[in-house]
Amino acid sequence: MRETLALTRYQLAVLLRSQRWLAPLLLYAALLAVGVRAGDPVLDSLGFAAAALLPTAVWLVRVCVTAEPAAARHCAAAATGPGRAHLGGVAAGAVAAAVLGAAAVGLVTAVGSRGSTDGGDAVPAASAVVAGVCGILTCVLVGTAVGVLCNRPLVRSRGYAVAASVLGTVAALVAGASPARAAVGALSRASARGSVDVPWVPLLCALGVAGLAACAACAVAARRP
Repeated sequence: MRETLALTRYQLAVLLRSQRWLAPLLLYAALLAVGVRAGDPVLDSLGFAAAALLPTAVWLVRVCVTAEPAAARHCAAAATGPGRAHLGGVAAGAVAAAVLGAAAVGLVTAVGSRGSTDGGDAVPAASAVVAGVCGILTCVLVGTAVGVLCNRPLVRSRGYAVAASVLGTVAALVAGASPARAAVGALSRASARGSVDVPWVPLLCALGVAGLAACAACAVAARRP
């Protein structure tokens, strides 16, 4: 566990120094600027912020698992094991996405209206924050799973990896079985009713999906040079 935490901190440091976090950050900021306005129902805005975070998480995971030069990656793999070294990159991407999501929850809660979609019912701020955090974490985890499955070591070609990431992102947002779609839909329905339903089930499903994807990628990383 300590080695994984140390590798995650190392990968976050690599991410910050590389400045490759800037493009995903700008993407997320642009999406929020387009889709979130002051005075909009807070739950609807939180649902949009969660959905917009999914492609950002995919991008951040891709950046973190591909940012290191090959020599540095091989050194880390030799010191701690290739699977654990890869897990550090995956965790760093997820943490970076979660930080953006936390900032988005604070912003949306501050500028959003504490009412339902039709304005007829009041929405408690604390309940909205809890539901929004669950929706954000669900989309972070699903985005992490997509990023893990669509990049090295499972997909080694850069062109195929980018194409797979785009297709995986779309599928994660629109597929009926997607935990991300379920969480965003729960926030939208809660806004329409004026009563908050925290999307715990989608969050747990997303946690399982992300865990299985990470285990598969780390197992492949341990076998491939």
